[in-house]
Amino acid sequence: MTAALPSLALALLCLLRAGAQVPVQPDLDTEKFAGVWHVTAIASNCSIFLKMKDGMKSSMAIISFKPEGDMAMKLVWPLMDKCQKFELLFQQSGQAGHYMGTQEKRDLHVMETDYSYYAVLHEAHHSEGEPSTALQLLTREQDVSPQILQKFVELIPTMGLTEDMLAILPKSGE
Repeated sequence: MTAALPSLALALLCLLRAGAQVPVQPDLDTEKFAGVWHVTAIASNCSIFLKMKDGMKSSMAIISFKPEGDMAMKLVWPLMDKCQKFELLFQQSGQAGHYMGTQEKRDLHVMETDYSYYAVLHEAHHSEGEPSTALQLLTREQDVSPQILQKFVELIPTMGLTEDMLAILPKSGE
């Protein structure tokens, strides 16, 4: 039993380390990736998100890239009586598809995309108060195919999240 403990500890460390590695889209083509996307599903352990997720609707994300490779993201979230707009800037990390937030401690990974229909983003927010993780499913149209949605749902536990943290966002119509 005591001989197995070091092996078990090493195995657990390897699993934790493997979980920390977030894959990125190989050779991300920023020209193809730029443009208008709809945020159609989110899974997150952020307490603010979890309180609001049932009332959220699909939003728009307009993604562009600066000449030096940084990513700019404009988000438009429909609220009850108006649209809330956010602008985020992410600096290129040196690895294609991995960006770091300039205003806050955020890591953004473009995990997977086919450029024309869907993309999956992984965001880790390293705040001192409450670190959080989010997966976002972006689509070029507000509708999402059942196959892509199923693929996204299957990805959730691999990132340390659970299905009860998932919000499939209804169309906003705005």
